[in-house]
Amino acid sequence: MKLKKYILILFTLLTSFVVKSQVEVHAVIDSTSIRIGEQTKLDIYLNYDASTQKNLEVLWPLIEDTLKKEIEVLNISKIDTTIPNKNKPNLIQQHIQLTITSFDSGAYFIPPFKFILNKDTANPLLTEPLHLVVNTVPIDTSLTKIKDIKAPFDEPFDWKWYLPYAYWGLAILAALIILIIIIRKLTKKKPQEIIIEEAPKIPAHITALSTLEKIKQEAVWKDNKVKDYYSSIADTIRLYIEERFKVNALELTSDEILHIFKSQVVDSESKSKLHQILILSDFVKFAKQIPIETEHTLTLNNAFDFVNGTKRDAEIVNDQTINNPTTK
Repeated sequence: MKLKKYILILFTLLTSFVVKSQVEVHAVIDSTSIRIGEQTKLDIYLNYDASTQKNLEVLWPLIEDTLKKEIEVLNISKIDTTIPNKNKPNLIQQHIQLTITSFDSGAYFIPPFKFILNKDTANPLLTEPLHLVVNTVPIDTSLTKIKDIKAPFDEPFDWKWYLPYAYWGLAILAALIILIIIIRKLTKKKPQEIIIEEAPKIPAHITALSTLEKIKQEAVWKDNKVKDYYSSIADTIRLYIEERFKVNALELTSDEILHIFKSQVVDSESKSKLHQILILSDFVKFAKQIPIETEHTLTLNNAFDFVNGTKRDAEIVNDQTINNPTTK
């Protein structure tokens, strides 16, 4: 019995070794040195022979929004399967690509990515470990050097220098006296009062929805103007917040706006959509992130939903009055 047990264990180990020897995994980084906020590509490959691995079951590594605290994952592509060598049609390659960045300077170790083959969790297959160096932007300290203050110039007093100002002062005084006399004569007769009906003010949400509809029709992201597209959406929402909630949103950062909204009486779904709009727009504007096409539509739809979900009831009544005025 013990001999059979040892034979079974040996057979299992040999099978696992054969499978692993016929499967290769690799991790390659496009650039090992970047500046703060720059992006780089990280590619992960899985190679195997389909003729010998017909029933191969692969569990890819789970990749979240960060590889570690200092390295963020901006985008993950779908797994694509190709045949890199047409002369070897049985050699299969699977591949995913990560877009990563970092906003903290330093040298960071990226641990190997772990693959599980045929549910053998005790013997995972690991890629090569990687390194990423994040550099700061150099600053020219010579531009900030403090220089001595020059002493003021001494100039002798000359009363003739003040004559032009005296002439102008007398002329302005005379003009004011004449203007006062004319106004008093004209105001002796009481003018007829003219009542001007004030046009109803257009509610903030009407202006915002109209602007968002224009952005939707133009769809400038199709012309590779992704930054302009997200800036237009963010600016429209900021202007709406300024008029609707009386918050100086055009002058505040996204984090400051989101902090203020924690105390606003707004439903959590609207707050979540506002967070998505502002944060993604900042990434596009400052970190040069390129969102996928579905995020373009999602961000614009979230903007429509945020405006419709936070408009005042009083403004809805005014909206109906503007669109359906009573004829006299």
